[in-house]
Amino acid sequence: MKIVLAYSGGLDTSVALHWLKERYDAEIIAFCADIGQLESLEAVKERALRTGASKVYMEPLAERFLTDFALPALQAHARYENKYLVAAPLSRPLIAQRMVEIAHAEGADAVAHGATGKGNDQVRFHTSVTALDSGLKVLAPVIDWELTTRESELEYAREHGIEVSVTKENPYSIDTNIWGTSIECGELDDIELPPPPRAWQLTADPKSAPEQAEQVTIRFEGGVPVALDGEKLDLVELVRRLNAQAARHGVGRIDIVESRIVGFKTRGIYEAPAATVLMAAHEELEAIVLDRETLHHKQSLALRYSELAYYGYWFSDLRRALDGFVATLQPQVTGEITMELYKGSATVVGRRSENSRYSGRLATYEAGDTFDHKSGAGFAYVWSLPLTRP
Repeated sequence: MKIVLAYSGGLDTSVALHWLKERYDAEIIAFCADIGQLESLEAVKERALRTGASKVYMEPLAERFLTDFALPALQAHARYENKYLVAAPLSRPLIAQRMVEIAHAEGADAVAHGATGKGNDQVRFHTSVTALDSGLKVLAPVIDWELTTRESELEYAREHGIEVSVTKENPYSIDTNIWGTSIECGELDDIELPPPPRAWQLTADPKSAPEQAEQVTIRFEGGVPVALDGEKLDLVELVRRLNAQAARHGVGRIDIVESRIVGFKTRGIYEAPAATVLMAAHEELEAIVLDRETLHHKQSLALRYSELAYYGYWFSDLRRALDGFVATLQPQVTGEITMELYKGSATVVGRRSENSRYSGRLATYEAGDTFDHKSGAGFAYVWSLPLTRP
């Protein structure tokens, strides 16, 4: 038997690699997607080989991830429960897609992941693989094995000489990519307490961030961010630079009690410096280039789009249809938004677009006002007619 395992090098997937090899007497091919993680992927590759993988696929996928997954979510303004910028959920369909492709190339019988039965990712991986190849078996060792706690996994790792980075002193489950970082478990399970300072991975504490505000101007062309402060950059470099810049100012922290796919509430903290700034800027640009009815309808679809990404329905017809709607509007979304970064906040301070629908002459109450006030009175009369009782 041959199994392709989505391998991160963390506790669950490291134990899963060894467990799958023993349980199924299988050849394990580890797949590690380079989508901007914090840890050294060379070390992850070596760990997979030492743990028993016959082969390791380690691929640079940050550009594909941003272009095919994060960018559509940005343009749709996907925020799960109006807060979470779905960085981890966006990476799962890409990982599933590559696992299926590798399984086909290697003649594998199954793919596997390290997600738990109570988590979101087991649903996302299963749903994505099923959508791409319903005949491919999806294994979930963390659900099937006898190791019921993280402590028992750590003991299994010690017994079998498996190198892991999780300890009782570092209890967090951390998932990172170029679009954002997710941190769960440990003290974070107590929702009455603030996150411990050591839990944050990327961003400065806003209280100790620079006292001087910093401005950054983002240029969008056709809805795509293409430049920072006048310097043209490819999408990967732009996001990396903006991540570092915004993180210095403590921008992008989110602390949320969210509704998991499987039905209960969980608490997680997230860091998405660049995504937070880009989302605010893109929204502001759309606010000045889209007409009212289109803008409001698009806003009503943003939550639904975020749900599809969060629920693992990335490869659904509905998500593709919503992408089609969003894509038709993006050619208008061209211009520049200036954001001010200061102690955890990212505030719009300037707007410019060649497609702007804003007219100062109509908006002003000073000299130069061109609005026909008498017509406005007639409009108010007609607008109120549906509420008139005979």
